[in-house]
Amino acid sequence: MNKSGHSEQLKQGVNMKIDTEDFRVRPGDKGKLKKWSTCVKPCYKSKKNYQEILGEHIKELSALQNQLYACNRYALLLIFQAMDAAGKDGAIRHVMSGVNPQGCQVFSFKQPSAEELGHDFLWRTTCRLPERGRIGIFNRSYYEEVLIVRVHPEILHTRGIPVEPLDERTIWEERYRSIVDLEEHLHRNGTRIIKFYLHLSQEEQRKRFLERIDDPEKNWKFSLGDIEERKLWKHYTKAYEACLSKTSTKRGPWYIVPADDKENARLIISRVILDTLKQLKLTYPAPTKVRRKELLSLRKLLAK
Repeated sequence: MNKSGHSEQLKQGVNMKIDTEDFRVRPGDKGKLKKWSTCVKPCYKSKKNYQEILGEHIKELSALQNQLYACNRYALLLIFQAMDAAGKDGAIRHVMSGVNPQGCQVFSFKQPSAEELGHDFLWRTTCRLPERGRIGIFNRSYYEEVLIVRVHPEILHTRGIPVEPLDERTIWEERYRSIVDLEEHLHRNGTRIIKFYLHLSQEEQRKRFLERIDDPEKNWKFSLGDIEERKLWKHYTKAYEACLSKTSTKRGPWYIVPADDKENARLIISRVILDTLKQLKLTYPAPTKVRRKELLSLRKLLAK
C-alpha cells in the first residue's frame, strides 16, 4: 500500500469491499495531506447502486445501534472535522438517517459562550459526551482548539491566556497531550471514539462555494468570512497535519475520508462506523433464570 493509504484495489475497481484501514491514520504518521487523495474511484457503480449500498449500511447500523442501547455497556462518539463545504452536515444526515433519535445526539460547536470561556478548553464538549448505550456526534469539536485557534492564535488573548511567541509551540503540544489523555480515559470507561477528517480539495471547495452563491436556497450557508478563511488554506493544512499526526492513536483513530465525492465519502464513513460497532461484539442482554421465570409467569397471565 502506498503512503496515500489507498490500495490498488480501491484505485482500480468499483463497488468493491471498502477496506477502512486504507483511510486510517497510523499513530505518529507524519505524512503530508497532499499525499492523501481527495478523490478515489467510487465504491458504487451508479447513483442507484449508491442508494442501495447506503441503504444496506443504514439498516445494519440501525440494528447495531439497538444492540448498543440495549447492552448499555459502551458509548460511541463520532467526531467530524473539515474545511468549509466538505460535507459534514450531509454525511451526518444521510449516514445516521436510520438511527433511533432516542439513542443518538448531534452537537455543533460554534463560538464559545461567556460561561464556556470561563472553563478549560475541553469543558464545553465534555459536558456533551454520550452516555453509555448512545451515539454522540460532534460536528466540529474540541479539536477546533488546535485548529482554528492555532491558525488564529489571537483568539487565546481574547480568552485571557497570555501567549508569548516562544511558548506558542508549547501550548499546542500541551493541548494535544490533554486531548489524547481525555480520549484514553474515555476508552477505558467504555466510550469508543472515531474521528473523521473530510479531505476536500481547494478546487472542489471553490465549486461548492459558487453553488452556494448561485442557489438561493443555499445562500444562507455562505458569507464573506468563508472567503477570508479560504485564504488561509495553507495555514489550516499545516494545523490539520500536526493535529492528525499528534492525536491519531490506536484507541482514538483519525480517518482521512476523500470528500470531493460526497456519496463515496458517506459510504466510507458508514463502513467505518459499522466495522467499529461490530468489533464490540454487541448482544442483547440474556435474561437470568429468575427473570426468565418471571417472564413465563407473566406470559401465562396474558394468555388467559
